[in-house]
Amino acid sequence: MKISIHIKPSSKKPGIEILSETEWIVRVKEQAIEGKANAAMIDAIAEKLKIPKSKVKLLQGMKSKNKIVEIETN
Repeated sequence: MKISIHIKPSSKKPGIEILSETEWIVRVKEQAIEGKANAAMIDAIAEKLKIPKSKVKLLQGMKSKNKIVEIETN
């Protein structure tokens, strides 16, 4: 399953807002420096879906606020 994500780094209130099945907004406390916000986003998604972090892969948007994430479902 692929999800389009808009990430908001340096947020005061971290969390996930699900707009639709394939469109989410993820807020994280970490700054967008050296991939810290991306790692926090992956952690938040894995925790929300109760799956291992290894099942969440960032496909596009390493340096963008708009990202495409693939979630492995078995």
